[in-house]
Amino acid sequence: MRSLREALGMYATGVAVVTTALEDGRRAGVTVNSFTSVSLDPPLVLWCLSRRAPSAGLFLRAGRFVVNVLAAGQDELSRRFATPAEDKFAGVATSSAAGGLPVLEGTLASFACRTVTVHEGGDHLIFVGAVEQFDRTGGEPLVFHSGRYLERVAG
Repeated sequence: MRSLREALGMYATGVAVVTTALEDGRRAGVTVNSFTSVSLDPPLVLWCLSRRAPSAGLFLRAGRFVVNVLAAGQDELSRRFATPAEDKFAGVATSSAAGGLPVLEGTLASFACRTVTVHEGGDHLIFVGAVEQFDRTGGEPLVFHSGRYLERVAG
């Protein structure tokens, strides 16, 4: 299993934090590198979450999420949302998308989505969402390769 993980790690990926909130104010966020566009018409995206993630139930109940695409230099934000904590949002600047969903400040792009479907995928859940609102600022992305963050994208 370790060698498979190392081989998969040869594929460089961007890094995103997916956030959500329930009407009672509970929020969740998780770092992912499994984000991709599915369709432009209609606008659909997908991301994957471990079935064992403490926030899995909250994401399923919320029915909505925001994908926050991290910028170069936001590796601390990536680590924060990848690590279990009582309040991952403490001290993190956020704004709100439609429905009160938390949007992380300073990211390259954000996509507020309504969950269309959730598929089972082995030890993960595959969330497909319809993009309802988005924003982009541009800049250099945070990139993950071979188990570490890259300083800059070559180019």
